[in-house]
Amino acid sequence: MMKIAQIAPLYEAVPPRLYGGTERIVAHLSDALVDLGHDVTLFSSADAHTRARLVPVRDQAFRLDPSPLKSDYAAHLSMLHELRCRADEFDIIHFHVDLIHFPLFEAIAHRTVTTLHGRLDLKDLPEAYRRFPDYPVVSISNSQRLPLADANWAATVHHGLAEELFHPTPAPTGDYLAFLGRISPEKRPDRAIEIARRSGRRLRIAAKVDDADRIYFKEAIEPLLTDPLVEFIGEIGDDAKAEFLGNAAGLIFPIDWPEPFGLVMIEAMACGTPVIAWGCGSVPEVIDPGLSGFIVRSMEEAVAAVGRLPELDRGEIRKTFERRFSSRVMAERYLDLYGRLAGAGVPPALLAAE
Repeated sequence: MMKIAQIAPLYEAVPPRLYGGTERIVAHLSDALVDLGHDVTLFSSADAHTRARLVPVRDQAFRLDPSPLKSDYAAHLSMLHELRCRADEFDIIHFHVDLIHFPLFEAIAHRTVTTLHGRLDLKDLPEAYRRFPDYPVVSISNSQRLPLADANWAATVHHGLAEELFHPTPAPTGDYLAFLGRISPEKRPDRAIEIARRSGRRLRIAAKVDDADRIYFKEAIEPLLTDPLVEFIGEIGDDAKAEFLGNAAGLIFPIDWPEPFGLVMIEAMACGTPVIAWGCGSVPEVIDPGLSGFIVRSMEEAVAAVGRLPELDRGEIRKTFERRFSSRVMAERYLDLYGRLAGAGVPPALLAAE
């Protein structure tokens, strides 16, 4: 049995009530590690729902906190201080908070894992990772690594979800296409609408609109919603996803950026729903063409793929999810990494520093 600390961001609850990726993965990973017999402590906001031992460091996550004045920086530093005081209690400390912890835990970097959940093609990142080379970092896809090829990569671990969270719909009733996630230029909901128009299929959009994307939504997307084929539902949580995805003919994932993973793809697969996805970022690592969906690179290919959706076996899609993207599979891969790091001993340079 290992003693493992999971350090979640404080922006969303663990798991999120509505949209949110990183905190959802932390929730599923923590529960799966507990189910595998390990002693897991979760540092997060108090509104978490977890089978791990919870250390609440804020009364609630930021996004749904109605307080008008908040400091995410201060809250995360308070959490890291609490963790630092208790660091000796754990065999492995697993961070999901980007790199904010790097200056504070350098002496025990060998006992940490840092999973990077976001895009890495940012100007200032290479220098930061050069300054802190001792932290083992994990990518959520091989594609995500490309801008930081020289980082201290310890593994790639694809995301996973609890198998019981979603189940395939035995007799799907929907003849619609689904778009699920967030309205933003890089997610390309306009492409999804165009695919629906060209294929003559209904499109249901269940998506969050961030404040930063309000203008884009108003100017570029809202005028397209007048099409009778298009229905905008808004943001939904896990309790509504099974029906929304399970009854869809297919999920449209028409991204136009190097998506580090794309959690919605495996949510659809868990429901037995095929995916039509643009071949960007992690997509080729997640979708098995002709089995769990189709990878396309043009509008013409996407429309043609809509016509081929009935060829795919929804039962086989679910089996692919269980084999590749369950939370147990994810947890076992992390445990392998934890064991390798814990068994590696303390690097001489760090031992001298301590």
